[in-house]
Amino acid sequence: MHCVFVQLRCEPGKTYDVADAIWEREIVSELYSTSGDYDLLMKIYVPDDADIGRFINEKLLDIPGISRSLTTLTFRAF
Repeated sequence: MHCVFVQLRCEPGKTYDVADAIWEREIVSELYSTSGDYDLLMKIYVPDDADIGRFINEKLLDIPGISRSLTTLTFRAF
């Protein structure tokens, strides 16, 4: 499994709707509301055999109310 962090910027007034939709899909390990440029931060484990970009686009970014995303890939360093 690949650990991926995704930050989402939501349309005004849509953060709770987006968070609820994400949680209902059961694809996140952790989901947080954040301050700053992005509204939500989530930790996702993507299967080793999955294309990460396709997984995120198909399972997450089709949710209404998302205006921007930032994906951070992690690498095993230790």
